[in-house]
Amino acid sequence: MHATADRRTRTLAAWSKRFRYNRDWNMLTGSCLCRSVTYEVDAPIGPIVHCHCKTCRRAHGSAFSSLSSVRRDKFRWTSGADLLSSYESSPGKLRRFCSRCGSHIVAERVNQPTIMLRLGCLNTPVTERPKAHIWRSEGASWFDPKDVVPEFRDAKATTTGKQEK
Repeated sequence: MHATADRRTRTLAAWSKRFRYNRDWNMLTGSCLCRSVTYEVDAPIGPIVHCHCKTCRRAHGSAFSSLSSVRRDKFRWTSGADLLSSYESSPGKLRRFCSRCGSHIVAERVNQPTIMLRLGCLNTPVTERPKAHIWRSEGASWFDPKDVVPEFRDAKATTTGKQEK
């Protein structure tokens, strides 16, 4: 378990070094679903990746977690820090979430210089595109990023994949 968690951390760190940070940026802001917990980052967003590891899939109840790293010294909670709960999903890795609505907001290793933002909680629009799908070896059997499926603007689709009228 420890070796796998360490490999995951090194994989994300390697992607962060491989792709440079965006130099054109605005203040990043984010919040949980109930908006009780908010944060801001006075730094550019790092490379965006979709993590398919078992831990991210279970933590988010999804095929993957979209994330990006930001510098710890540029990150700050602006409200609701007292509402944060955390779960140590692997030794030394804390997943922080809102105790009211359950939104998973960030993950961190205390001794690392970066924090991993969960992009579903990001309020600031970003133009960067994902750089990679990581941990596909642990990916959900029912999802393949190469599949092309219909897209709908809203939820008015049936299970047949056709738009309802």
